Parts: sequence; C-alpha cells; structure tokens
Amino acid sequence: MHKTEILVVSPYPDADMALLAEQFTLHLLPAAEDRNAYLAGLAPRIRALATNGESGADAALIDALPNLEVIVSYGVGVDAIDLAHAARRGIRVTNTPDVLTEDVADLGMALMLSVAREIPQNDAVVRAGQWGKRPIALASRMFGKRLGIFGLGRVGRAVARRAVAFDMKISYHDRARFDDVAYPYYSDAAALASDSDFLMVCAAADKIARGALGRDVFDALGPEGFLINIARGSIIDEPALVEYLIDGRIKGAALDVFWNEPAIDARFLTLPNVVLQPHRASATVETRAAMAQLVRENLRAFFDGKPLVTEFTAHLAGL
Repeated sequence: MHKTEILVVSPYPDADMALLAEQFTLHLLPAAEDRNAYLAGLAPRIRALATNGESGADAALIDALPNLEVIVSYGVGVDAIDLAHAARRGIRVTNTPDVLTEDVADLGMALMLSVAREIPQNDAVVRAGQWGKRPIALASRMFGKRLGIFGLGRVGRAVARRAVAFDMKISYHDRARFDDVAYPYYSDAAALASDSDFLMVCAAADKIARGALGRDVFDALGPEGFLINIARGSIIDEPALVEYLIDGRIKGAALDVFWNEPAIDARFLTLPNVVLQPHRASATVETRAAMAQLVRENLRAFFDGKPLVTEFTAHLAGL
C-alpha cells in the first residue's frame, strides 16, 4: 500500500526514524546532492515537512513546496520556522511542548551549579593529576542567592520550582506580569539583572529580537553575576557577552545554546569562566522518545483529518 510522502529536513534519532518510516515514505533533504533539483522533483507530492527546532523551515523552503500543508517540528522552539510566511500560506505548525520541560529545567540547574562551583575546572584538575599539587580557588555559593528568570513560561516555572529547594530568592521578567505567582516581577531585563546573582534565560525566542539581552543587562548583572542560557542563543548579544567574560565584567556563563551552532565563536573555547554544552537540554532518551512520539501523532492526526495534538498556536504563552 502506498504510504504518504514526507520531506525530512533534519533526521531524528535512528530508532525514531525507523518508527516514522513504518507509517510514511521519508525523503531526507540532507541526503540530496542537488537540493533544488531534489525539491523540484518531490514538491508536487509533499504535503508535510518534518524538521526540528534548529533547522526549522525558512520562506524559501516553504515556497519550494507549493502543496505543503503542515510543518511538524521536533522541539519546542519554532523561531527557525518562518511562522508569518507559513501563516500566509495557510500552513499549520506543530511543535513538542511540555514533554521536554522538566529535562530542560534540570539542565538549567546543573549548568548553574557547574558554573558557580566550577565543576568542570575542578574535574580537569583531578584528571590532570594536579590535586594536592596546585592551589584550587574557592568557588561561589548557589544556595540562598538571587535567581532572576528571564521568561516565566513552562521551563522558567520548572526552574523556579527547583530553585525553591535551594532557598534561592526568585524574581522574573516576562512580556506580562503573572497573577498566579508571588515572585517579584521586573518590567525590563536590566532591572531584573540588577537584582540577580544568577540570570537564567528561559524565554521562547520567536518574539524576541536577536541580541535583545546585551550590554545594559550585563552591566546590571555585574562582575559577580552569572548568566545561564537554556533557551536560544539568538536572545543574547553574543559578541558583547564574550567581551564581558574576557574582561571579567561578569563572573561567568553557562551556555547550552549559541548563535552559530555548532560552529560557535572559538573564543568561548579558551575562556575559563564558561561552561559549554552542545544544545543538549532536552537530550535524554525519555524526552527525545516522547518528542518523536508527538511528531508521529501530529502527522497521523493531520492525515486522518483529526485535530492536531500540539498545534503551535495553542502554545504562544511561552517556552
């Protein structure tokens, strides 16, 4: 029996691709030697496009598929998808919210602990056989400190719940004040940073300008402050951040996301006050399986004429 054809922009883990292939005929765009010719040959038969949060789908790709009706994304962030253009074309968009929230929050806490307590640096000392042979600087305390959360959506709230157990003093900034939380609210990011020892970025990037958190925020955070980013690299003014880290104008940063992934600014690799992760906040076996399951469920619902399980327009309140 003929299976519906789907264009895959960025392949998922092998096990999930195998499950997807049981239901659909998959065409892998990265395997194409001539991308334009490949798309031209497939275009009339493609009604669905499968992508992820990093690869997305730009206007050119959307326009190369005149019969495209739905974009399913493996990830919660949709900033790499041209949502406005998709809306003009009447193309529906799904993502995979909720299932990754707790894992992302876990990594946020792990990064905060790592940069404060200098865990990677001390690990390196032990591995190099230098324990007892060289002085080791004292690290920073995390418990009881002030945590500013930029973006109090799903992930931001999950981080706050965890931070309560560390007796941290929590405050936040978002597009609007929330009536259902008692945390102090700041109307702008710089004001939040000025009252934070740790500033954690948890916001969705689709409505935030590139480099929105920049010098004014870093100045407010100050030379004893730490920045943690588990949202999107685009939110941070990355060149300015590198300067501030080199000059010691903020104490440190822990980053899971960057501007030009995976070809990140090489200066990060030389900085002793940075903890780096390769965009792995949702990268657990359990969460990635749940994300892939949502992708399959959304595709099946679409082709069966049923309501989409996680259509993005139902989840505009935040990350």
